[in-house]
Amino acid sequence: MKDAQYPVYPYYTSVTECEEKPIAFPPQHQQQQPGLEYVMNPRPIYDNPAYTGSGKLKGLTAVISGGDSGIGRAVAVAFAKEGANVVIAYLYERPDAEETRAAIERLGGRCLPICIDLRTKAACATVISAAIQTFGRLDILVNNLAVQYPQEQLTDITEEQLEQTFRTNIYSYIFMTQAALPHLKAGSSIINTSSITAYRGEKNLIDYSATKGAITSFTRSLALSLVDQGIRVNAVAPGPIWTPLIPASFRAERVAVFGTDTPMRRAGQPFELAPSYVYLASDDSRYVTGETLHVNGGDYISS
Repeated sequence: MKDAQYPVYPYYTSVTECEEKPIAFPPQHQQQQPGLEYVMNPRPIYDNPAYTGSGKLKGLTAVISGGDSGIGRAVAVAFAKEGANVVIAYLYERPDAEETRAAIERLGGRCLPICIDLRTKAACATVISAAIQTFGRLDILVNNLAVQYPQEQLTDITEEQLEQTFRTNIYSYIFMTQAALPHLKAGSSIINTSSITAYRGEKNLIDYSATKGAITSFTRSLALSLVDQGIRVNAVAPGPIWTPLIPASFRAERVAVFGTDTPMRRAGQPFELAPSYVYLASDDSRYVTGETLHVNGGDYISS
């Protein structure tokens, strides 16, 4: 897509092109959140072919909300490479979910996609129940789904938007965890997706940033609550990552320069976060709980 009103940057479409800088994207916009990966240009890179699993999650079962695309898809594929069975819950993005399932099955893994709205406690219980019925166990919970609706000022945030943002971004995390806890045991791991906005703020994403701050506090408090049970709770706080939520949230002109203000001068790709989730899910991080890993292209965070 070419348009003289937008700056033209190179962008990469494969892992081997990651050294090009600066990197941004053709201007584009989607009308519905959380967005569709299969219509993005370029497609996000969810898998690093050089990443070879070593059985760190062999025989375990993971549930990933928002696992159909973006960060969730990259995590699902990395978990599958490490030997885990994967359940991915998604809202409406069936083509993306089926592509994720196919990618996992090509790796010899098992994937259960579930189309469901996780804004209610009953829906979250349904996902956990399906995971237990299908795979017989639950070891890892990744709370990952999110929506964001930019507004110029606080007074532009409607009551409906506030309800939607909090119910999606933090209520679902709590509901999913409540449903999962009876099935988790010592050695299990809960991983929440926070955001750089929880630490530095974002003037046009006030309600979204507030939910991400809540997720960070939820992570720390839940870790203290569950430490005596041997269940670890941690978070990952991504910086700007090229996912469907970006063109579904921002105007085309912002998408065209998304991520170029980081020290690395580019947005991250989903595959660049996945190893952080593997680390937190596996026994490698057995002495880590209540922590947040920052994967953000070099932005300094004082936490």
